[in-house]
Amino acid sequence: MRYRELGTTGLKVSAVCQGTWSVATRDAFWDNQDRADSIASIRASLDAGVNFFDTAPAYGNGESEEILGEALAGRRDGVVVASKVPPADMEPDRLRASCERSLRALRVDAIDLYQIHWPSKTLPLDPTWRALEALRAEGKIRHIGVSNFGAGFLRRQLALGRAETNQLPYSLLWRGAEFDIQPLCVEHRMGILCYSPIAQGLLAGTFASAAEVPDKRARTRLFSSARKMTRHGEPGCEAETFAAVAAIRDLAREAGLPMGRLALAWLLRQPAVTSVVAGARNAAQAADNAAAADLDLDDTLVGRLSAITAPVKRLMGRNVDPWEHVSRMEPEGEGTTD
Repeated sequence: MRYRELGTTGLKVSAVCQGTWSVATRDAFWDNQDRADSIASIRASLDAGVNFFDTAPAYGNGESEEILGEALAGRRDGVVVASKVPPADMEPDRLRASCERSLRALRVDAIDLYQIHWPSKTLPLDPTWRALEALRAEGKIRHIGVSNFGAGFLRRQLALGRAETNQLPYSLLWRGAEFDIQPLCVEHRMGILCYSPIAQGLLAGTFASAAEVPDKRARTRLFSSARKMTRHGEPGCEAETFAAVAAIRDLAREAGLPMGRLALAWLLRQPAVTSVVAGARNAAQAADNAAAADLDLDDTLVGRLSAITAPVKRLMGRNVDPWEHVSRMEPEGEGTTD
């Protein structure tokens, strides 16, 4: 396992972070998840050298935090735990109460990285930021991060104080961060944490065509708005997406590497990327994800992967929001739909 500095904190975190949305057994998105498998996945990650775990109250209505706290019992030393404040709890009093609930669920005295889960288009950022700074001064949280902050919100945040990380949807199939957000993160030494790094199974080769993808996993702007659970109203780019998936599968076969591992290793070569936040529903998936940190992709292979997905990047444009035509990640009037 390889480790990288988390922003400017001095903390060394594993290049692969286990995301824990999928360990929740009560979340409607994940079907038939077994709690024992969830615990085993976290402990398998630990055994593979993963020391970085990301969760949120939104995942299973707090169950993800509870499962992570249980799985880390007795193994907390050296582990970096990240959680988030939900959009509904951005006001200072609610934020403090939300943080206390997360501390109890996680069975910790302090959360190592506490992130704003989504920016608010209705509440000013300054009171939220001051509340976070107060929690840090009290030792309830150690470092502050943001999540889903587009370039406009990121500039507002940078005027208030230092966020160590920005957690974003970023993968070979979702490269909108590269236009405007990534340069800001490079400039300010802000680490990018990449969520949905294998695009909900597309980059693991789980599905060979759009028709095979269940509606729960076909909600993004990659898919036609004719799909039942979409809300973006866009035509999508299913043909281009699955042409890219097929080409990546061929390249993985040529390189003798698992497709998902190749996709994670490509991300770890991108500027400002600190960790890929990869979900695992069982121990085998956790071990496979962790192995991606040890891959050294040469420049030629990285370039070929980038070229394969360039048409999808061009069609999806600057809007980093996977689900909405008008981005929730940008302030009103600053969003882009190209």
